Amino acid sequence: MRKLAVRDLGLMPYREAWALQRELAEQRKRGEGADQLLLLEHPHVLTLGRNAHTENLLVSPERLAGLGIDLVEIDRGGDITYHGPGQIVGYPVVDLRGWKRDVVAYIRGLEDVVLRALRRFGVTGARDASATGVWVEGAKICAMGVHISRWVTTHGFALNWTTDLRFFEYIVPCGLRRPVTSMEKLGVRAERGAVLEALAAAFAEVFEYEPAGLGEPALARPPA
Repeated sequence: MRKLAVRDLGLMPYREAWALQRELAEQRKRGEGADQLLLLEHPHVLTLGRNAHTENLLVSPERLAGLGIDLVEIDRGGDITYHGPGQIVGYPVVDLRGWKRDVVAYIRGLEDVVLRALRRFGVTGARDASATGVWVEGAKICAMGVHISRWVTTHGFALNWTTDLRFFEYIVPCGLRRPVTSMEKLGVRAERGAVLEALAAAFAEVFEYEPAGLGEPALARPPA
């Protein structure tokens, strides 16, 4: 089976993480390095995907600056979303030529990763035929948006763990006027490390890598 490097990057500014993804993706396009799953959190930031509509930002950029919320236009698909502390984001930088050259299958795979991880904590999530992501009783718990270039992936998923959901009030998340939820709001009291381990193991299962977190530490922090 293929190998996957899983890295816990802690709390990292969005622009720094995006630059790291681009650097790693260029390496993979050259056939260098290994497939990686980056797991981390961000300081407060709103990101605008390629299909973003400005009317889904409900406050002015000046107001955002006053609140300490960054605003970044990026190259993933989708509309506007929020990232912040307590939200665990996963950025797979993987070469899909080693799995399936199928964009839809990849996104369905990411949804499956989150569904499997949530089940470990007694949460039954679901897909929605009309919208990408993972939902619990009609509320979104995990948003997704990806970018694929020469079959190498960047961006990924954002799972609301202990996220302060009030920050979603500044936007129409992903262009959908529907509620959001979190593991904490659903009554799950899970340690951060346990959630990361669950995501790493599920990713390895779905995308057919060597098991992560079974017998060896799943998470390797990057060199200082």
